[in-house]
Amino acid sequence: MRGMSLPFAKMHGLGNDFVVIDTRAHPLAMTGPLARAIADRRTGVGCDQLILIGESERADVAMRIFNQDGSEVEACGNATRCVPLFVGRDVLIETRAGLLRAGRDGDLVGVDMGEPRFGWEQIPLAYAMDTLAMPASWEDLPAPAAVNVGNPHVVFFLNNLEAVDMARLGPLIEHDPLFPERVNVSFAQVESPDHIRLTVWERGAGFTRACGTGACATAVAAIRRKLATGPVRVSLPGGDLVIDWAPGGTITMTGPATHVFDGTLDLDALAPAGG
Repeated sequence: MRGMSLPFAKMHGLGNDFVVIDTRAHPLAMTGPLARAIADRRTGVGCDQLILIGESERADVAMRIFNQDGSEVEACGNATRCVPLFVGRDVLIETRAGLLRAGRDGDLVGVDMGEPRFGWEQIPLAYAMDTLAMPASWEDLPAPAAVNVGNPHVVFFLNNLEAVDMARLGPLIEHDPLFPERVNVSFAQVESPDHIRLTVWERGAGFTRACGTGACATAVAAIRRKLATGPVRVSLPGGDLVIDWAPGGTITMTGPATHVFDGTLDLDALAPAGG
């Protein structure tokens, strides 16, 4: 890997930002330490997630996703919206969460995120329980719902987002033994049947400006609890996503994606941190 210059694109979806690398043209053996080094905002490029676009035998392209902490994850809704922008056309994408279809919708990008899963072993949880109103909670938080939308989410519906210490509770819940693969934590406030405000503590990344899969999981949980009806506008710190879902169907997510700039990464400069 020494002496290698690596082209990349910097992209974001509602401020959830990515370094995107095309490994079809530039093969790269990614490791956790190298992903952390690239994602470092002081000594690397800086991003919430590192995205690798590769060849696929089942779809137009494959996508691998690495969080800021170097862990590889199954899905990222905001990153999925960036793929057709990066590739230059509508695409079927192979991910660890399955096949996802993404395409331009005017100035926005729409993604079919597939069917949500609700079984306790599909989340996964450490033991069997109802996932619509989990008989578990943390301090004064209400009983949450759990949804897998390609990655695991737990959703708390609150009366007042500002009254909750999310920075303390987010990592506490993420690492709770109830979640053997850790979990993304959504703190939601239903404003009306078609509008939800949301803040997400992302597994392996912490707070981000937006979380596409978190918006999907929250809208689905709200519809299941009859707190909302689709389509639902989900307002995150970085902006709005529109999520639609009906029981038995797939989730559609629509929102913006932005290509900010292209650059070249000197892997030698990352070698001490990248291992």
